[in-house]
Amino acid sequence: MKKAIVALAVLVAVGIGAWFAMRPAQTAPDVTFTTLEGKTFSMQDLRGKVVLVKFWATSCVTCVKQMPDTISAYNEYADKGYEAIAVAMNYDPPNFVLNFAETRKLPFPVALDTKGEIARAFGDIRLTPTAFLIDKEGHIIKRYLGEYDKAEFHATVEKALAAG
Repeated sequence: MKKAIVALAVLVAVGIGAWFAMRPAQTAPDVTFTTLEGKTFSMQDLRGKVVLVKFWATSCVTCVKQMPDTISAYNEYADKGYEAIAVAMNYDPPNFVLNFAETRKLPFPVALDTKGEIARAFGDIRLTPTAFLIDKEGHIIKRYLGEYDKAEFHATVEKALAAG
């Protein structure tokens, strides 16, 4: 009886693993970003690049703490086909976002989501920081909420950049 229960548990675990492995990759929504400078581009425009879409707010302590790492990753991978987009939440005053971007010299596009449309398109994002790593074909590879493992993040980015 005990062996049967263990065997059943193994079968269930293998089945769940197979389901996760075989389910189709979720495609990132084709939203349009408007940067602080007024430039617009869409997710479709970024095909062929590995993209980090990061939802953040100037009032979010973890977001502010993570920004140097986001800058560092951008500087390390940008010339290899990596893009980062910092999407400011709709409740964040645009002048606060502009001040933050200028004083921190953010090297990547900063987009304002004044109507919350981008956050809704990505699954009604309300918690910050929430980030999505998207592969060259526009599929979401990974979702990050709050703190994350930097070494794992870099390994995932490098693997995505090396793919096809």
